[in-house]
Amino acid sequence: MAKHTTKERKKLFSKDKFAAAFTKENIAKGVFIAFAAFSILAVFAIVFFILYQSIPVFRQTGFFRFIFSSTWDPDNEVFGVLPMIVTSIVLTVCSVVIGGLLAVFTAVFIVYYCPKWLKKIYVQMVDLLAGIPSIVYGYFGLQLLKPLFQDWFNVETGFGLFLSTVVLSVMIIPTIASITKNSLEAVPMQYYEGSLALGNTKNQTVFKVMLPAARNGIVAAMILGIGRAVGETMAVQFLLGGSVSYPTGLFLPIRSLTSNIVQEFGYSSGLHKQALIATGFILLIFILIINLALWFVKKNNAVAGNSFFTRKIKEGATESKVHDYKRTGTVQDVLWIFSYIVAAFVAAALITVILYILIKGLPNLSAHFLFGKSRNGDITLAPAFVTTGIIIVISLAIALPLGIGAAIFLNEYAKRGSRFVKIVRLFIDTLSGVPSILFGLFGAIFFGTVLNMNYCILAGAFTMVLMILPTIIRSTEQSLSEVPDSMREASLALGAGKLRTIFVVVLPQALPGIITAIILSIGRIVGESAALIYTAGMSFKMPRGLMSQGGTFSVLMYRFMSEGLADEIPLAYATGAVLIILVLILNIAVSLFETHFNNKAANKEGLIGRLIDRIKTKRKTAEVTDAED
Repeated sequence: MAKHTTKERKKLFSKDKFAAAFTKENIAKGVFIAFAAFSILAVFAIVFFILYQSIPVFRQTGFFRFIFSSTWDPDNEVFGVLPMIVTSIVLTVCSVVIGGLLAVFTAVFIVYYCPKWLKKIYVQMVDLLAGIPSIVYGYFGLQLLKPLFQDWFNVETGFGLFLSTVVLSVMIIPTIASITKNSLEAVPMQYYEGSLALGNTKNQTVFKVMLPAARNGIVAAMILGIGRAVGETMAVQFLLGGSVSYPTGLFLPIRSLTSNIVQEFGYSSGLHKQALIATGFILLIFILIINLALWFVKKNNAVAGNSFFTRKIKEGATESKVHDYKRTGTVQDVLWIFSYIVAAFVAAALITVILYILIKGLPNLSAHFLFGKSRNGDITLAPAFVTTGIIIVISLAIALPLGIGAAIFLNEYAKRGSRFVKIVRLFIDTLSGVPSILFGLFGAIFFGTVLNMNYCILAGAFTMVLMILPTIIRSTEQSLSEVPDSMREASLALGAGKLRTIFVVVLPQALPGIITAIILSIGRIVGESAALIYTAGMSFKMPRGLMSQGGTFSVLMYRFMSEGLADEIPLAYATGAVLIILVLILNIAVSLFETHFNNKAANKEGLIGRLIDRIKTKRKTAEVTDAED
């Protein structure tokens, strides 16, 4: 191979070529690629640091002995998590079976049976059910359901599998219902119309045709529900009871992987602390397996047919009469009634949780409790307002540029079918599926130990960046994809570059999705507790700076609940009422923004359509005039 001469080398590395390679467009594209790759880096960092801190325990105890041993004795440094693994699996299976069944029927009701005037309201109710912080669910189960179950079933303690399953089943309904709803709506209407044309009733069509056709989406929803259930922390912490034992009964105290970490991490040290982190690593393995299964299902998530439409009709087979279909379908009619019952139950569950917390909490609210000075013996929520506000501002200031930049790359620059894009999407989905307790462990290890930011507001804000990033990326990308290509083409035709087109034309049109992402992220931060307990701390005093401890609303509610003092129960109710009010305000804000921007977009489309019609009319008139001349 011939070597380049000196002149040729100068031409290769000339200033013009160097400048051409480092244009604003190329630099911006590189920055967007880096933002998209940040999710990959974040997932690897979480896995690496949690694994690294787990190695001493695995080395001393043995990896398989740690998993399959039944003894958990921190005093003698003997660690085995098999009872917690079994509890997590049994609790997850029970919750997903019950909650998944309720969620599927809820989605069926929304798509096929809910009246038009009620549909938007009911969907908002399901979304609101998802927005209620898990700490509120835990307190609701602890204060209302536990005493009821003790009376109804005549048991000494209401803690255990049954109580946790009931609460967790309700918590995962919105996750499964929303995905199932989207899958049902994605089934072609030809299936529905064809089934009715063949003589099936509406109920037969829904349950024998449409539901089987959406089975891949329903499976994906169930897998997401499994991830949500196995990673739940704060609610089950107060409902399981905390005893290291196998789930041999419905009302026996037990402990899951997540509750094991929360219960002991605060006072642990040395090998004990590393054993709890190793528990988190076992949980992380479960989550990664679940996300890989979800990725595999999504990869094959084409709209599937079913035997009703895909079976081959044999020659000479007699045609089924219409009344043959009509005379069957009793099971589907029962399922139709059951969907109404489930829909009513979901609405009742939401109303019960909200009204119970508000009725118990509002009488305990006062101006002093909300805004007074907080000190020992007289805790107020004034520091929580400041701490929560600081974490929201810092988290959004970092996560918004990262998320929007990643979304711009995925929608505006990425090539279809690119392997890198598939990897990025996989890691974004993985990051969104990581339980909050694992974010808390990672934040405590990396920000607290490695960066020496132990228990401070800044560490909590950095941790929340990782948690809200997938929400911002998904919402922004969805909004960018909805911007018509004609607007991009028009801008490019007028001489604007791609970068200018994105920032001047495309991003302003995607503003509704960005605002929605901001509101959802604020709701996630307000309701988060597990990740912030081990990063920002649980201080009830006014923060003096970014490096001081601070407690958000959910963290302070957890503090009131965990101490269990009689005079702090009203404070827990009052804090829960504040959280519910904030969640209601944020959900109303999302609804109003979506309605406003949808109307605005509709008006714009109508205006653009009228302008195009006018232009076409003028052109036709001009052509006729030219022809006459």
